[in-house]
Amino acid sequence: MARRRKVLVGIAVLLLGVGVALAAGVRADVPASELEARHATPPSRFVDVDGLRVHYRDQGQGPALVLLHGSNASLFTWEGWVRELSAHHRVITLDLPGHGLTGPDAKGRYTYEGMAAVVDAFRARLGLERFALAGNSMGGAVAWHYALLYPERVERLVLVDAAGYPRDEPSPWVFRLARTPVLGEVFSLVTPRWVIDRNVRGVYGDPSKVTDESVDRYHALLLREGNRAATRQRLRAGADNGLWRRLGELRVPTLILWGGRDAWILPRYGERFDRDIPDSRSVVYPELGHVPMEEDPVRTAAEVRQFLAEGQRPAQPIPAPPPPASDDATP
Repeated sequence: MARRRKVLVGIAVLLLGVGVALAAGVRADVPASELEARHATPPSRFVDVDGLRVHYRDQGQGPALVLLHGSNASLFTWEGWVRELSAHHRVITLDLPGHGLTGPDAKGRYTYEGMAAVVDAFRARLGLERFALAGNSMGGAVAWHYALLYPERVERLVLVDAAGYPRDEPSPWVFRLARTPVLGEVFSLVTPRWVIDRNVRGVYGDPSKVTDESVDRYHALLLREGNRAATRQRLRAGADNGLWRRLGELRVPTLILWGGRDAWILPRYGERFDRDIPDSRSVVYPELGHVPMEEDPVRTAAEVRQFLAEGQRPAQPIPAPPPPASDDATP
């Protein structure tokens, strides 16, 4: 009897300890207005897209380039490319549904096709007819889905460590956790900064390049009201719709960039995109990880700049004006 009492007391103490740990780690949703005051600084804008208030930035001059971020990231992941490319391109970045300052979508458009439809409605609001499109990870999957579903809109396609193929190996642990019943709900409440720090460093080839400022921003935007619940809904919905079987139908020049140290989506998936997309070429950066555009924006943007320049029509020569008539000319 005494032994049973000790066991029960031990279990009670353990549960109490777990409860205290959870309570200490609980992070309430942060109101959108609070985060917008800190992060929606110029040149940030918002536009209503079919009932969704989309946060975006539109910078630079020249041919349009739209950039789509990865899972639980935001438009800020592209700031390095914006600096490198906006001198010669109109670079447009946006927070996809359930992410960043855009926040959750009441219509639940969290599949690749659903987000591609949001991108097309966003394109229409900005008056874009044709543009280059690039995406990283989840955003890469949205980008190639968009190119298949709206081929008349895409001039050039850039896939950066893109998702979209069925995985032969387990997905990252944080995604498995979010999909798990009960634990996923707990994760939506308990989101300590150290978890985000570990994940951000895990997607870099060189974790020492990760800054505290970057981790703080990733963490804060995940806590934006509704984003964690949207993440759980998105991950549980699944992603394999079989559309990857149609990649051979793409008729758009495609550049595939990959980090050789990407442990989240292995480089062999980049090789597969290169095989399946007819007009493609691939560049691998051996020392970079899952977000090469963030880890080394200068070198990766230089590759993109060259690729985009190949698709631009050469300027038509302007005929020289006739020589001015001489004052002493005679008929």
